[in-house]
Amino acid sequence: MTTQTFVLPDVGEGLTEAEIVSWRVSPGDRVAVNDVIVEIETAKSLVELPSPFDGTVGEILAAEGTTVAVGAPIITIVGDDRATDASAPSGSPVTVGQTEHGAPSEPPAGEGSVLVGYGTGGHVQSRRRVVRQAHQPGSEARERVAASVGVIAKPPIRKLARDLGVDLADVVPTGPAGDVTRDDVLKHAEQASVFRNIQTPDWGTVREETIPVERGAGAASVTPVVAAAAPVPPADEEREETIEVKGVRKATSSAMVRSAYTAPHVSVWTDVDATRTMELVKRLKASPDFADVKVSPLLIMARAVIWAVRRTPMVNAAWVDTDHGAEIRVRRYVNLGIAAATPRGLLVPNIKDAQDLSMRDLARALEKLTLTAREGKTQPADQQGGTITITNIGVFGMDAGTPIINPGESGIVALGTIRQKPWVVDGEVRPRYVTTVSGSFDHRVIDGDGMSRFIADVASILEEPALLLD
Repeated sequence: MTTQTFVLPDVGEGLTEAEIVSWRVSPGDRVAVNDVIVEIETAKSLVELPSPFDGTVGEILAAEGTTVAVGAPIITIVGDDRATDASAPSGSPVTVGQTEHGAPSEPPAGEGSVLVGYGTGGHVQSRRRVVRQAHQPGSEARERVAASVGVIAKPPIRKLARDLGVDLADVVPTGPAGDVTRDDVLKHAEQASVFRNIQTPDWGTVREETIPVERGAGAASVTPVVAAAAPVPPADEEREETIEVKGVRKATSSAMVRSAYTAPHVSVWTDVDATRTMELVKRLKASPDFADVKVSPLLIMARAVIWAVRRTPMVNAAWVDTDHGAEIRVRRYVNLGIAAATPRGLLVPNIKDAQDLSMRDLARALEKLTLTAREGKTQPADQQGGTITITNIGVFGMDAGTPIINPGESGIVALGTIRQKPWVVDGEVRPRYVTTVSGSFDHRVIDGDGMSRFIADVASILEEPALLLD
C-alpha cells in the first residue's frame, strides 16, 4: 500500500490560499480518479477539486471552514501499489502538486494538464497510468455506469439533453472523465439562426493597441490617501451580528476600493424609448430558432454595447501603469462582463470575444453565464480579462445608477428597469416602454464627448434595433 498526499493546487488564477467549504468524502471512503472530493472557495469563486488518485481516503488534513495555503496537504489517500508509479517503492509516500524538493511543479512544454486544475509536473506519468487503469472497459466503476445509464453525464446535463431533445448516445463527450458536458450538449443541439447575418463587422487583425501617455499629463500613478477609520466599539452580541469578510466578499471589496480611489469616475445617463426593443424580444421568443434559449432585453443591450464599442473603442481600453510611465491599452475585441448577484456576493464573469458571436450564440452565452454564476460554479478564468461590463440593475426595479468600474476596465454600463411611461411621439403623448441607460467611465482614458457618444449609441440601438443590420 502507498500513502498518497494531495496538496491544495493553484487552480489557475495565481491565488495563494483557499477556504475548505465542504468535504464530499470521509475517511474510509473509496474514491476513483476524477471523483470530486472537496469544494473550495477562492477569492473569486467556488471550485470543485477531483481526486488525482484511486484508492481509499486515509486522513482529512484540513477541516471545513479553514483557510489553507496553496501547496499545503489537505488529504491522504491509500492506494494499491499497482495503481501508482512503478518506479516508486512500495509503501513510499506520493505527493501530487509538488516536485521532489517540495516546490510547486511546472508543466513541461507541450503537455496539457491531467486533471482539471492540476499541472502536469511531478508525478505526471503515474497519474496518467492511473487514469488509464481507472477507465479501462473492465473497471468496476465503468461497468456499473455503463450498465445503469450507458453514458457518463451528471443529472443537470441529462435534463438539459431531454429539454433539447438530444440523445446523449449521439453526443461526443469531452469531459475529463469521458463524461458529457453542458457545452457538448449545446454544441450538438445547435441550429442555424435566422440572425446569422447580424454579425459585428471585421475588427481587424490587431487585437490590442498601446497608446503611451506623456509624463506631466496625469501619467504618474497616484497613491490614494484614505483617512484612517474611526475606532469601532465592540459589537453588541444581543442586537448586532458580525460577519467575517472573506472569499468573494473580500475580493470584491478590495477591487471596488482600488477602482474607486484610482480611476476618476464620471457618470452619464439618458432616457430611452425601448418599445421596439421589447417588440423584438417578443418576436425572438416566438421564433423557433430561439425556442431553447432565454431571450430578454439584456440580450439586445449586450448587442448594443458591442456595436457601440466599435464606434468608440476608447471605452473598451484600459489604463496601465508601467515602469516607463502610464499607457492606454486599446482592445480591438470585447470580453463582455456581466455583473451577477449571487448568494456568495458579486461576480463579474465575462463572455470572451463577444464581438464574434451571432445573436443566438450571444443569447446562449448569456444564459450559460447567468446559470453558472447563480449556482456558484463560475470558474476563475471566466472572471479574468474583461474589457467592459454591463450591470442589469433593472431586475431590482432601479431606474439608473452610478456603478463602480471593474478594475482593469474603463467603462461599465447600467440598464435600468423598463416600464410603461407617457412619451411624446410625433407631437402626441403615448404610452411607451421607457428605460434609462447610464454608465461610469474612467476619465483618464475617455473624455466627455466619447463617453456621451457611446451612451447615445447604446440608446439608439435600444430605440431602433434595426440599426444592428447596418
